[in-house]
Amino acid sequence: MDVSVRTGFLFKVIVVLLAVTSLSVAIAQGIVRPPELQTEVDFWKRIFVEVPTNQALVHDNRYLGVVYEVVRIPRNASWQKQRRVSEDIRKKYRQILLDIADGDRNSLSKEQRRVLALWPANVSNEELRQASRRVRFQGGLADRFVEGLQRSGSWRDYIQQQLSAEQVPSELVALPHVESSFNPAAGSSVGATGIWQFTRSTGSRFMQIDHVVDERRDPFISSDAAAQLLSYNNSILNSWPLAITAYNHGLAGMRRAVTQLGTGDIQSIVHNYSGRRFGFASRNFYVAFLAASEVDSNYTQYFGDVVFNPPANDITVKLPAYVEFDTLSRVFGVSVQELRRYNPALMPSVIEGNKYVPKGFRLRLPYQSQLDADAVMAAVPARNLYRSQTPDLYHKVAAGDSLSVIAVRHETTVRELMALNNLGSSDFIRAGQVLRLPYSDEQGTIVQNEYVVKSGDTLSEIARRAGTTRSYLIRANNLDDGDRIYTGQKLLMQKPTDEVRDDAVAIVAEPIQSKVESDVEFEQESALADPAIESLALPDMAAAETDAAGVSISTIDPNNYEVADDGTIEVQASETMGHYADWLGIPTQSLRELNNYSFRQPVVIGRRVRLKFTDVSVNEFTDRRAQYHKELQEAFFVRYRIIGAQEHKLRRDESIWLLNRKNFQVPEWLLRQYNPDLEFNKVRPGTVILFPVIELINADA
Repeated sequence: MDVSVRTGFLFKVIVVLLAVTSLSVAIAQGIVRPPELQTEVDFWKRIFVEVPTNQALVHDNRYLGVVYEVVRIPRNASWQKQRRVSEDIRKKYRQILLDIADGDRNSLSKEQRRVLALWPANVSNEELRQASRRVRFQGGLADRFVEGLQRSGSWRDYIQQQLSAEQVPSELVALPHVESSFNPAAGSSVGATGIWQFTRSTGSRFMQIDHVVDERRDPFISSDAAAQLLSYNNSILNSWPLAITAYNHGLAGMRRAVTQLGTGDIQSIVHNYSGRRFGFASRNFYVAFLAASEVDSNYTQYFGDVVFNPPANDITVKLPAYVEFDTLSRVFGVSVQELRRYNPALMPSVIEGNKYVPKGFRLRLPYQSQLDADAVMAAVPARNLYRSQTPDLYHKVAAGDSLSVIAVRHETTVRELMALNNLGSSDFIRAGQVLRLPYSDEQGTIVQNEYVVKSGDTLSEIARRAGTTRSYLIRANNLDDGDRIYTGQKLLMQKPTDEVRDDAVAIVAEPIQSKVESDVEFEQESALADPAIESLALPDMAAAETDAAGVSISTIDPNNYEVADDGTIEVQASETMGHYADWLGIPTQSLRELNNYSFRQPVVIGRRVRLKFTDVSVNEFTDRRAQYHKELQEAFFVRYRIIGAQEHKLRRDESIWLLNRKNFQVPEWLLRQYNPDLEFNKVRPGTVILFPVIELINADA
């Protein structure tokens, strides 16, 4: 073995051993509360308990014990006004800190002496200069915390049950205080939704998220997912503090932190880790949780008596077929508004009748002691039950969409989408763009937004095939009587514009009222995040980790897609030498020669490959690589979701690949994510392997 290689290997072993030792201590202690983090915890307790939403603390963003001032936010002030106020105050303290650093400390003004007294007596001028660039606002949340306590009563017992089932510490019931103030209508600037603020990429692994159903909006289903995610994080990191931080920063980010510092000690990471994306939100996520947990557990001490919403009292029925929302409202005797509140996961396309409530959906109903929901459902006439979902005619591109994922969702190909929409390149689609989808039917064809009625057609059947509603066709064609259409008649169909109401086009969610607060509209920004003045609210704790080039990486993916300082990368599942050459814009053979690979010699997962950057930058390569994995994973989770994980100890007569093919049938990249440190080519009998358990959720995709 080459000396340099052996030295590098030994160093890696030492780092891993140090990390494992630190992590073992951390997991034994569960939810640790290091005294070194008390200053940060106290800061967030103050935000949650003392400072209301019409006030803000002006503070140093690294040393939270340094609070310069409490500022009152002007009542009913616009974002522009608040921005001006915050910027004026930031300028004030920047100048004060610079004046202190550059001047004679014996001749300071009263205000300068006050600011200097907030710092240790031996603070250097250089530290004060750096502090001038760290002045930050943090909006108060005391009134929202109380509101969150009240709302939490509807789901608290259920959340505790799910946490216990996944062996997650009970203290995690307080995490939604940090994420959303238990507001199921909360949404963030990065597209996170619900009380647990799942992003689409992470949430899709555990829930159905599309233009028909978005289970992130359902506090019960999303709580199941949150418990699974937290449990999974801990199975990889073996540390609850790190697992909780990874909920915000991502598994790959926390694994990098442990590797860089050689420790899994949370206080060391909070104070010393300097990852490029380990910003204020990630650094403060765990301490904010500790503060929220303490306040939640002792709420009477801080707020007196709080009247909690009563636990949800409802029943569910699994739908045996596709059904119109109005039909369900009618047969169960529940108003459309109430049924909508009880089922916040159903998207506007379903509520408005453009899509059916899907087969297998667990419909939630208000509890009625005499109601036999299954019997009622069994009595629904066959004419009101459908075998398939209404087809989509158009797709409105959402942020992060790719043609490959769109093609999988609608059972077509990238080439067909490109041809149908006159696209010159699969790489150039934009958010908001409306794409035509292939559609044909032996009973009739829709051409240029027009349908020619065939013998035997009914308006309802035409609407179903076209992915619209009977009432829409009546309005669009000025029909006096919807039952009177004739053979050869031309009907105007939906137009491919942003105004089309079918949610197959308008994927962006419309406001949906909360089940517990019918007067709370869907908030485009989280209750804890404000894009206009980032400093006037808790940072967007739901923000997903991004790679060096800005491509969103799922927070559950533990793999490192970055290029190391020596120009090498770790081989991940589903990658080939051809992929690397393509992303680099160079011939595959030149890359093989650089790495002494023979023709057709495959790359090995976990080993390192040296790259040559001549035509593209490191960031461009990372961008392309991350985009490949993003599309690969998102396309899979259009059809499947993870419902659990199962440990298996490998026997002498077993192969990991044959075992997976026979019993689990998960893609290699997903198996790798659940066993990121396992060398698959060197697995021995007795090795414990964690297999994700998946189920098909979208046979129509």
